[in-house]
Amino acid sequence: MKHPSLFIILMFIFSCGKDKVVQLPEIDNATISEVNDISAVYIFYNENEPDSVELNRNNLISTTNWLFNVDKRLTLKQAIPQIKLLQEKRRNAQLHKNENAKNYFTCNDLSRKNLGFIEFTDVVYKIDKTQKPNTAKLKPFDKEDYYKPFDSTRSHQIGPEYGMDIYLFFEKNKIISFNTEVNSNELLDYLNAILFDNRYDNVTHLDIVAYFNENITFQEYINYKKLFLVLENNSISISKNEFIY
Repeated sequence: MKHPSLFIILMFIFSCGKDKVVQLPEIDNATISEVNDISAVYIFYNENEPDSVELNRNNLISTTNWLFNVDKRLTLKQAIPQIKLLQEKRRNAQLHKNENAKNYFTCNDLSRKNLGFIEFTDVVYKIDKTQKPNTAKLKPFDKEDYYKPFDSTRSHQIGPEYGMDIYLFFEKNKIISFNTEVNSNELLDYLNAILFDNRYDNVTHLDIVAYFNENITFQEYINYKKLFLVLENNSISISKNEFIY
């Protein structure tokens, strides 16, 4: 079964969810525009009680691809526990299991005026309140500060190549790494600067570990997830473990 249009999905929620509507997160140019063999779960935002969250999973079929329709106004603190619950239920299932079934976030693709999808099947969410960014002495990212003149005497000329773990903390409107504050549109430059910075001997690959502030909205989270699709290449990988703090 092909996915329905955005209009049909919202009308389904309205008619079967007793006047409840999910405002889908918005993206541009989704890499996945069609998913077949689907069933859906809805995670609602309550305008009258913004701190509450409601899950509707009545129509989920275990052997299908699951579409997670999450209201963009919810915070990660509200949405992730519900998502994590269903992920673990699917992973731990003993009967009626389809190893090829995947999980997707449903989005409103503004560029196509239709639905777009972000797969997150292998993502493992971990709640970790012990890890938080140090915001005491943040400095803005300066590309010129990272690109230093080439030094032929440095050990990386003959040493072994290796990867480097980079911990990124995603806040509202900013990303923190080490003691540096980076904007979303600067992140790729920042990561490439580390790869080519002579202060980091022998680094040829970056392994990104993502930490998300629990108070950012699901829309902001989707913005960052879309950014991940741009970042991943032969030199940059992103851990499937995502931490919420």
